[in-house]
Amino acid sequence: MSSRVMVRMAPALKGRRSPLTLTQAAVQRLKELQQPGSMAAAADSSKLLKIGIQGKGCSGSAYTLSWVDTPKRLDERVTQDGVTVLIDSKALLTLIGSEMDWFEGKLASQFVFNNPNVKGACGCGESFLI
Repeated sequence: MSSRVMVRMAPALKGRRSPLTLTQAAVQRLKELQQPGSMAAAADSSKLLKIGIQGKGCSGSAYTLSWVDTPKRLDERVTQDGVTVLIDSKALLTLIGSEMDWFEGKLASQFVFNNPNVKGACGCGESFLI
């Protein structure tokens, strides 16, 4: 009894899309923050901004931003226009397709995430539901 085995060749790998895009305002603000000696510098220029998700707030999850010296083994590295940010491996699926923006208003200045995966958010906008 003979059996046939079909073998399919995998198509050539295409360049994959970044899980997170940065607006020009976000890129500019990150460059300012990483510039040594600037008034806006929140951290040493050798540190990287890491984005994560934490369980908190009325809707269940909130974004976290922290400065790290070195990435962990499974962190996703996103580089755009000379700026590099890290995405925590636990937050990667939640952030796929998101856009990070910098908002500056009269009462607040902050990074804002435009995330197509969010199903709902609390009234203040600090937490979200996936």
